[in-house]
Amino acid sequence: MKRTKWSVSFFLAIAMLSVLIAGCAVAADHPLAGKSLKMSILGIGGWVPSALGVEMAPDFAKFAKENYGYDVEFTFADAPFDALFQRAATSLAARSQEYNIIISDSQWLGALSEPGWIVRLNDVIAENPELDLDYWSESARAAYSAYPDGSDNVWGFVQEGDVLILYVRKDLFLDQKNRDDFKARYGYDLPANEDDWFDIDYVKFEDICAFFTRPDDDLYGTAIQYSKIYDFYTGSLYPFIWSNGGEIWDPVTRKIEGVLNTDENAKMLALNASFQKYQPQGALNFDIGAIVDVFTAGKVATAFQWAAMGAAMIPDEMKDDVWCVVPPGVRQPDGSVKRIYSLGGQPWVVNAFNDADHMQCAIDFLKWWYQTDTQLEFARRGGNPTIKSVLNSPGFEDIQPWFKVYKIMMQDGYSKDFWHEPTYSELLSIQQEAFSAFAAGNDLSPEAARRVLDDIARQQQAILDEWDASR
Repeated sequence: MKRTKWSVSFFLAIAMLSVLIAGCAVAADHPLAGKSLKMSILGIGGWVPSALGVEMAPDFAKFAKENYGYDVEFTFADAPFDALFQRAATSLAARSQEYNIIISDSQWLGALSEPGWIVRLNDVIAENPELDLDYWSESARAAYSAYPDGSDNVWGFVQEGDVLILYVRKDLFLDQKNRDDFKARYGYDLPANEDDWFDIDYVKFEDICAFFTRPDDDLYGTAIQYSKIYDFYTGSLYPFIWSNGGEIWDPVTRKIEGVLNTDENAKMLALNASFQKYQPQGALNFDIGAIVDVFTAGKVATAFQWAAMGAAMIPDEMKDDVWCVVPPGVRQPDGSVKRIYSLGGQPWVVNAFNDADHMQCAIDFLKWWYQTDTQLEFARRGGNPTIKSVLNSPGFEDIQPWFKVYKIMMQDGYSKDFWHEPTYSELLSIQQEAFSAFAAGNDLSPEAARRVLDDIARQQQAILDEWDASR
């Protein structure tokens, strides 16, 4: 009997030793086995999804040690949205590997790839099929990876998905006195649940905004980002144009003139600017942070804001009082409401000047990042995954209060990105200044808006033509 026990113990020990040896063999085969590295990520200052990439990095360090046999430590540098590109470009232009992985805005893919600063990832994907990502929508895939538009070139992997949604003070809308007064004034009911918002077009939304604009009570109908900093005004205006069937340019013919500057687009620019009268004082300077401030302070009934800001827009004390819903759109002849909103979010891009070890670690990190468990942890901490299998995971919509509408608005036909052009910053600067000046003026008529669009289109077309001629 004793020999039998000894034999069992012996064979169990041998089996455990075999597993350990096999694990060590796997680690020993890895190019970085036994090494120690420092990796640096450059991201967006004050932006929760960027910070999460680094906050979760120690989990990757543990994973790398256990599976590949190497040690890695991450550091994080950041800059605000309007300064991040310059910080990245300055470093990359010097052929530095100061930042091994960069969280880029989606529109920068052209400007970063044309000089050869970031890695074209097609070969990386071929060698690492785990990185052949199945995105929730084609519009997301195109936004976070493709340049030129419509090509199969992959320059980035999604770090954070994002789209504009509408945050709504549910408590105000379910208040019976508000419901009765609104019905008496407008002849139809205020939305009573999240699904009712699918029928809200810009006409009905203006009624809602007018109803809740009560300056004596320091309450207003809505908040929209009009700031001329970075792309804040642009991101808020384009949904009005797209939802009305308009476009901002033709990426095939590369024409802006005659596409952006139309009478229909001018009407939507005028409509967008007219919503200032339903907003708190200082609306022309509203950026992402200002929207958070006025909404959480209870000064607005609704707010257009990025899904990525959900955790800030819905602090614990407001969790029972907020709806996250589809934003308004344009009524169609069949009675439906068309809404196409700005797709935000950021991709990871990989520094083309990384040495072999840092390049390998970057690839390992990205493969780990897209594991389902990692993505779900990202979601639990407030990030927005964009991988189809993750968004289809049981219970995903219950993880965060904005996930249900996030999934809807990230679908094809509900959201899209704008240019990925190398001249992006020049194109953007022209219209940010012009949109802001228009909204600050006394004449908000469609005719005045058309003149603004004519001027923008002329300047932008010249920039695009000059770039094309130089290639």
